[in-house]
This record gives sequence, C-alpha cells and structure tokens, in this order.
Amino acid sequence: MPLFFQNRELDCFRSTAELFDKYPHLQENAKAFRSKPRVDVDPKHLLYVQQREFAATTPADNCVSILGSDDATTCHLVVLRHTGSGAVCLSHLDGSSTRTEVQLIMKAVTSLSDGCNEGRFELHLVGGFDDDDKRSHKLSLNILAAFQKQKDHIHLETCCITEMNNVVDKGIHKPIVYGIGVNVKTGEVFPASFPHKGPAEMLRSARTFTGGEMTDIYDSRHGLVRVGPCQWSPDLEIAFWLSQSDATILKYLSTSPFAEPPHFVQHIKSTIQFLLSHPNSNSLFPGGQPHLYHRMESGSWERLVQS
Repeated sequence: MPLFFQNRELDCFRSTAELFDKYPHLQENAKAFRSKPRVDVDPKHLLYVQQREFAATTPADNCVSILGSDDATTCHLVVLRHTGSGAVCLSHLDGSSTRTEVQLIMKAVTSLSDGCNEGRFELHLVGGFDDDDKRSHKLSLNILAAFQKQKDHIHLETCCITEMNNVVDKGIHKPIVYGIGVNVKTGEVFPASFPHKGPAEMLRSARTFTGGEMTDIYDSRHGLVRVGPCQWSPDLEIAFWLSQSDATILKYLSTSPFAEPPHFVQHIKSTIQFLLSHPNSNSLFPGGQPHLYHRMESGSWERLVQS
C-alpha cells in the first residue's frame, strides 16, 4: 500500500528533493518540527533507544512515558504510532537492513494494537542531513520505500529528513535535529536530548559496535528492558584505536566525521574499553540468559538477578 500525506496517496518520487518539491506542506511541517525547542528529557520516565534498537509500548504502560533516541547523523529516527490503540514504536535505523527493520516496526505496533478496529498508522521520520556521501539520501529513500511496501495504509505526519534537517555551520553540513522523543501517552513527537542513555549503555553499544542486528529491547507487558544475549569474539586488535587521535577515530569509525556530537569519540573509546574488558561475550550471559532491568520507584533501572 502507498504512503499517504494529508489523506492523499503520495505520488512516485525518485529523490527526497522531488518529494519535498511535490509536497510543499511536508517542507512546512519539517520546518515547524525542527524549530521546536529541544527538550532535555528526565531519565525517570524515559526508555532510551540506541542505534539498531527499537522499543514499543502503549499508553497503559506505567513504567515508560517517553521513548527517545539521539546522536543520529546519517541515521534516521522512526516513530510509528497507531491512533486507535495508542501503541507506539521508536527505532534508530542506520541502513543495515532497512526493509527487515521496517517490518519489525510494523509488527511491533500491530501486535500491540490487536483487536483495535479504530484508528490509523501515523509515521514520523527525523534524521539525516545533506552529507557528502549521500548516505542520508539513500537511507531516507530506502525507509520511505519500505513503508510504501507495507500492506496497511500509513500516514506520513513528520518528514524532517536529509535536506530538510540540514544546516551549514562554518561551511560544514550538519543535522539540525540529532534526537527526538515521543510521549507515549499523547503521541507528541519533539526534538530532544538525553543526558542518560541507560540501562546497560556500554553493553548495548558493544552489541551494535560488533555488528549486532536490529533488536527489540523492551517487554512492555512486564515493564522490562531486555538486553542480549549478545555474541562477539575476542578482538584484541581493537585496542589499536585507543592510542589514535580523535581525528583518526572520527575519520575511520564515523559515517559523518564533521557532524558527530562532541562526545562521539569518548563514547567509541568507552565501548572499545568495555569490549577489551569482556572479550568473551558468553561470560556476560551465563546459561544464555538475557540481562533484564526493571524500573525502581526512584525512576532508575535496576538489573533483576535471575536464579
């Protein structure tokens, strides 16, 4: 089924520029979105989604009020919501397997909307910029094409991607919006940043760094964050990067070296240090059991000790 905008089926387009030219209201919506004030989200009500992860829940969730993700440069942040059930999913896509990942997003929202005959699917896309390698353009088109191939009608509400999320700062192209949050209760999507990216930030980063596929991190019915089990092999050669300059790390370990947030290099180094400290992933998951985290009354996530 095709995508819809303002209840009209989107015509074919070969580029994001052509899409925005055909639908100037999409441009206006993107400008309005990127001009919203950025919210620093309180971690007490947040579930943070890292790269190559997704999480879905409903307004009945007593543990999570905000789903959020940031640090997206060429990556795209995707929110799909069903207006009848209120079920919502947020995902951080990097182009690793876009068609499969979009199917997972659709399945997550559909399963949480089972039995709801009212409402429609609404889609919000944010991310990318006008990068030299056109990675953002390619990912934008792949995500849009993947949603166009779904069997359900999907209504494109926000499309702040690629050239509509681009600013030139001292001759350097960068994203305007690096992160978003979605209010689980109301469905509002807004620019956001997240001082806290847990639980298990380094473990989750290590999973992605070593090539982990898109994964669902949240069991909304039980209010549990689920991480792993993850698989990676010992690789002492990655210690090489810890002795390299920031510029070298940016050049070789980023898809957008001039657009990364200031903490990118330190995050990479911390992830590598974690992998060197845990060279055998099996040791982190005795019996092949995942790490489970539940929300405390204080709002922080605490790991459940499994017998």
